[in-house]
Amino acid sequence: MRVLEIHGVTGDSKIIVGGHLSNLSIPTRDAFIITDTTVRHYYQKDFPPFQVIEIPTGENTKNFNTVKEIYEQLLRLEADRSSFIVGIGGGVVCDIAGFVASTYLRGLQFGLVPSTLLSQVDAGVGGKNGVNLGGYKNLVGTFNQPEFVICDTNLLETLPQRELLSGFAEILKHAVIGNADLFSYLEGNREKALNLDSEVIENLIYDSLVVKTSIVNGDEKEKGERRKLNFGHTFGHAIEKTMGISHGEAVSAGMVIASEISKKRLCLSAKDTERIEALIEQLKLPARLRVNRKSVLDALRKDKKRKGESLHFVLLKSIGNAVVEEIPMIELEAMANEII
Repeated sequence: MRVLEIHGVTGDSKIIVGGHLSNLSIPTRDAFIITDTTVRHYYQKDFPPFQVIEIPTGENTKNFNTVKEIYEQLLRLEADRSSFIVGIGGGVVCDIAGFVASTYLRGLQFGLVPSTLLSQVDAGVGGKNGVNLGGYKNLVGTFNQPEFVICDTNLLETLPQRELLSGFAEILKHAVIGNADLFSYLEGNREKALNLDSEVIENLIYDSLVVKTSIVNGDEKEKGERRKLNFGHTFGHAIEKTMGISHGEAVSAGMVIASEISKKRLCLSAKDTERIEALIEQLKLPARLRVNRKSVLDALRKDKKRKGESLHFVLLKSIGNAVVEEIPMIELEAMANEII
């Protein structure tokens, strides 16, 4: 078991890699668990004895209707400002639980037990909580740190392969933007990773989170350095919205597009560009997709990172070395037209 910490404006967050859901201890009897149908089916036997609020599975659940239903259940269950929220589930549950806890009664304490590889290295860590609006991801949300995040690798054993692969896409992203050694480790241990070798998976989660927590500690509210965590996500979110594929699949294709743009603008070497694309494919993720270019570019113009007629875009100088540049939309669209 290894521990990392985030020190945020809203408080400190302890991330425990290798902890266990069955050992979860909450310092109050007045706690409420938010989970989804699938996680409850597999793991309720390991839940602490608190009231459970169950939501449906899937990205379509991450909306204000779901949030309203949870608020109403908390009201019926007489939750008050001393209550504690525990989110147990994937990225959707973590986002919703954090958002509900941050807004109900102007804020309750909360903790998370992310149950997917993607949420253990991404959505569950960093203090971003949000819901979708009009089909666009996380347009409404808060920055608020959970008291704790427990990354229990045993929960990964019931995941479909497609869900696991989404997590590997985010681990690869962290390696590409901030740790060349992690990238090499993933290259050398990809088969063990895909087979959920316990030592390799725990190392990948921990080293991935070292990258993320160091960035978040320096820029909690995404004013500068934290924007690097969006590598591959600008086009990835646009592709995800227009094609309806998984987050990891869309971000993988987005990382290839961002690498090609980096090669054009910053002279990212052809070797590094090829290594990134090759590892994506070796991890059984799509490097290139046939997409509707117009739909992707339309979605791009609604990106949260847009600033007037330009957009903060993450580029690579080399594997492990990312920078953020403000690129005019017209230039970004022109390069995209060449690449996509």
